[in-house]
Amino acid sequence: MPQPTTRRFASVIRLRPEKEAEYRALHAAAWPGVLAALKRAHIANYSIFLRAGVLFSYLEYTGDDYEADMASIAADPVTREWWERTDPCQQPVEDAGEGEWWAPAEEVFHLD
Repeated sequence: MPQPTTRRFASVIRLRPEKEAEYRALHAAAWPGVLAALKRAHIANYSIFLRAGVLFSYLEYTGDDYEADMASIAADPVTREWWERTDPCQQPVEDAGEGEWWAPAEEVFHLD
């Protein structure tokens, strides 16, 4: 059986300065149900970095239907409750597209 191809995704969003401590605390104790939903959706090697008020997210996807897996995360009740806590801490970057929350970043280099 062939191995699934790993796809890499990166995105950015602004962190509201007055919410930084709350955002850090939430992620220091990430909810097990949220983590389980991510793993069920074939998300691995997921990291969020912070620099000068900008959050940078990186993840690897190993499934074969990204849109369906992202829809399953969005439909997960625990994840939706998590987003109710984390979304107020964030605001889209200035050049985010219409309806984008986390704006995708283009990969310009990769080394395995």
